[in-house]
Amino acid sequence: MDDASSQSRPSADQPNPFSAVPIEITISVGKARPLIRDLLKLGKDAVLPLDKRVDDAVELYVGERLIARGELEELEGDQQGQLAVRLTEVADLQDGLG
Repeated sequence: MDDASSQSRPSADQPNPFSAVPIEITISVGKARPLIRDLLKLGKDAVLPLDKRVDDAVELYVGERLIARGELEELEGDQQGQLAVRLTEVADLQDGLG
């Protein structure tokens, strides 16, 4: 049986050609909701409060889709000072993250 759709799917021994394509993930640490009059007054050294606390989870998005949650941490060793995210919850990409 010659099924074109099954021929286009990668098999277990044939890697998906898209697996090496980089994708951008946006990490959301929170949102700010200032009044416009307050926003217009912002300048250097202004502090803009967010709706999250330092120890709250951050959210990882691909486009508009939430794919995971995690905790911010600092890398050590040669990459000391570099921010990273330790994943604490990962979405089932079929059903999303609840």
